[in-house]
Amino acid sequence: MNRAALIDGVRQKPDFKWDVIIIGGGATGLGIALDAVARGYTTLLLEQSDFAKATSSRSTKLVHGGVRYMAQGDIGLVMEACHERGIMLKNAPHLTFNQEFVIPVYTWFDVLMYTVGLKFYDLLAGRFSMGKSYYIGKEKSLKRLPLLKSKGLKGGVVYHDGQFDDARMALELARATVGRGGTVLNYFGVNSLLKNEGGKISGVKAKELLSGEEFEFKSQVVINATGVFADDISRMDNPSAKPTLRPSQGVHIVLDKSFLGSNSAIMIPKTDDGRVLFAIPWYDEVVVGTTDTPLDEISLEPVALQKEIDFILGTAGRYLEKPPTRADVLCIYAGLRPLAAVQGNSSATKEVSRRHKITLSPSGLLSIVGGKWTTYRRMAEETLDRAIKEGFLEKRKCTTASLKLSTSAKTYADSRLNVYGDQVSVIEKMIEDKPELGEVPDKRLPYTFAELRWICRNEMPVTLEDLLARRTRALLLNARASSDIAGQAASIMAEEMGYDSDWQQEQVDTYRRLVKNYI
Repeated sequence: MNRAALIDGVRQKPDFKWDVIIIGGGATGLGIALDAVARGYTTLLLEQSDFAKATSSRSTKLVHGGVRYMAQGDIGLVMEACHERGIMLKNAPHLTFNQEFVIPVYTWFDVLMYTVGLKFYDLLAGRFSMGKSYYIGKEKSLKRLPLLKSKGLKGGVVYHDGQFDDARMALELARATVGRGGTVLNYFGVNSLLKNEGGKISGVKAKELLSGEEFEFKSQVVINATGVFADDISRMDNPSAKPTLRPSQGVHIVLDKSFLGSNSAIMIPKTDDGRVLFAIPWYDEVVVGTTDTPLDEISLEPVALQKEIDFILGTAGRYLEKPPTRADVLCIYAGLRPLAAVQGNSSATKEVSRRHKITLSPSGLLSIVGGKWTTYRRMAEETLDRAIKEGFLEKRKCTTASLKLSTSAKTYADSRLNVYGDQVSVIEKMIEDKPELGEVPDKRLPYTFAELRWICRNEMPVTLEDLLARRTRALLLNARASSDIAGQAASIMAEEMGYDSDWQQEQVDTYRRLVKNYI
């Protein structure tokens, strides 16, 4: 992907009318973009910041059917999510994999309840099951999870779900879209909606945020897929539009792998705030979370509250032999959930449905809110089917259920380079030609100089944060270490992308200020 070339491409056809314009470059927007180009529609996606900057890079890193949704009685959502989980693991095997979970149980009633409940989960998954659930005794539980507190432990219930790298998945969707002829542009802010003489939406006005250059893009349909910012776009269409979202904040912490000491993950089904808590191995560290805190204000850079951090540390400490402290935390990250609101519903956000909603305004703005990463493909399919139903687009079938996101025939079963899919060989060739590129800037992080250079050339990073937070996951894996390599990383970006020393220093200073929110 070459950002300058993509911008030049749209600049050279100012009167072109796109079939589909998508506002928002998170999981939902990118999923719609890929579905649209796969159906043969001319497609343009505009993202005000970086791809997956907000919610879509700050998840629990799970591709899951939603065990806890069964408790809410939403069996349909569980079945849908299990089905989509299976498709996602099949189509992106380089970014997803099967993760074993153990629910520690301390009463015989819980043994019965969770064993039966997870058997039902297996049944709902059907042919998309990732492995049967089963009960194991105390001895086997401690063998799987040697650092689990043993006092009062009756055993554990084992089940399977999916895991992935959320930001890398978003980039893969962007790359696949461009590879099929679509255009995806980060750092393009939509300022207003274009309307024809009849008051119907006919396109958007947007600004390239680095240069300030302004554009007008015309289209058959405009899709609002901006997640927690969806109401802002709706108010561009209608200043008196009612809120459609009930945002909540979810916080995670990252700990050294020594706190879990296992390749199995822990799912704690009962916490003080009524949510489940996960401790999951991820890139040789452990992600622990999450919280559910209703918010009245939203931002691109949410900050964890002290009470949220204390809750995670305290809950984890009740189950782990080595209770973590604030000093042990490698990173703290907060994300916002764009939960679809029900008018007049005053229930806690943890009880709000994770289902998505598709709406059409009188002027023709098609909006999708809610949902979750696991069902991004289904959400995209339903959104475009709605656009067809409303007469915006010629009828064409969805093909993404069988659309592979990597064509690599080679597998890298034990290699972290898996995330680059069929581009791994290019990075390996760079290292073969210049062995020094195989070295890492910091031993606390796994990323090589070759990867940093390849990303600058191929994945459209604009800022140092893009490179260290989402193209690599350095910020999340070890925030302090990522700050320490900021100078080296900025130097590589400047060399590869033609920036000067002033740009380097400004980026390093900005990034190190950002890191303070993560430690």
